[in-house]
This record gives sequence, C-alpha cells and structure tokens, in this order.
Amino acid sequence: MPSPEIILHGTPLSGHAHRVELLLLALGLPYRTEEAPADVRRGAAFRTLNPLGQIPVLQDGDLTFADSNAIMVYLVRRYAPDSAWLPLDPVGAAQVQRWLSIAAGEVMHGPSIARLITQFGLNDDKTRAKRIAARLLTFMEEHLATRDYLAAAHATIADLACYSYVAHAPEGGISLKPYPAVRRWLARIEALPFFKPIPPSPLPPELDDDAA
Repeated sequence: MPSPEIILHGTPLSGHAHRVELLLLALGLPYRTEEAPADVRRGAAFRTLNPLGQIPVLQDGDLTFADSNAIMVYLVRRYAPDSAWLPLDPVGAAQVQRWLSIAAGEVMHGPSIARLITQFGLNDDKTRAKRIAARLLTFMEEHLATRDYLAAAHATIADLACYSYVAHAPEGGISLKPYPAVRRWLARIEALPFFKPIPPSPLPPELDDDAA
C-alpha cells in the first residue's frame, strides 16, 4: 500500500513533472502536488530536497527522489512491480531504458529546450534545439510507422517520458504536421483513461494552428 502521503513537487507546465503525474494517475496512487516555481527552487528548503534545484521531486513518506525517470522507475517497482509499465525481461527493460535515455537526451535538448526558449525566455540556441528536434521526430516517425508505442506493444513509462515535450513541441515553434505517425502515437497516449493534459501555452508567431 502507498505511504500515508505522496507529494509531487513541480509546476503545471513542467513536462518532467507531467510524466510523473501521469504515472501516478495510471497507477491509481493518491498524491498531492506542491508548486515549486523558480523562486521556490532557489530556496534552502527545496535545496534540501534536491540540491540541484530541479523539478520534479517526489516525497513518499520518509523517502525523497529527484529526476523524473528515476521517480517513475521507483513508483513502478514499488507499487506495480508486476505491471507492464516497466518490463521485467532483459530485452523489454532495455527497450524502455533506451527511450528513457532519449527522453533525457534528444527530447530534452530538442523540443523541450525550444519550448523553454520560446515560452520562458531561456538563453539558449534555438536553431540547435530545432535541429535536434527534427532529427528526433524523423527517427520517431520511422520507428512508430510500424508500431503503436515506443518500447513495447503497450504503453510503458517510455511513452510517458517522451510524450509531454513532443506533444508540446509546437509551443517551441516545431511543427508536428510532417509526422503523422508521431501524431497518432500522441493521440493514443491522450486516449488512455487516466490521461491529464498540460495546460496549453500560446503558439509562437512562426507557427500557426494549421502547422501544429
């Protein structure tokens, strides 16, 4: 059974926090959220939870975890160890881990960074971020052309890890129109019974609704 209280520290617009919240909902675990905007993350109290000052942070009773992918692994292994969210067999586990690495690599440095630059004024190289995103989305399009989900024949934490920033790539000026298989995959995730969306942000001027 869950500890008396699971607390998820994050923000409503954080894709990293969103992937963890989706898994909490999928597993039916009771939890509450604590807002952790930038000023809170700079404070001493939050730095005791995560010295790097990053979200999300998950508190489960006396246990505290940072890093969204690590949190998802913990939640599955503790509360749903026999579920399909994180396969136990070596090949299945490796396939999921590959996409967790992509989520921390290309997804982060492509769609996520482009969105941070566009929506939140991050000082970074948008041209590079869009180049990484294009390479990632082309790869995902080819991968998803013959399968419904990223790492298995069903949804896993790999899909949750990659969903949020890919779905909101248009908010960073990255069109999803050229990637129909990716858009079908996004729709499959959004059709899952527990799904909860991230609040939308406005599309940038270079990307109108028809291009999204």
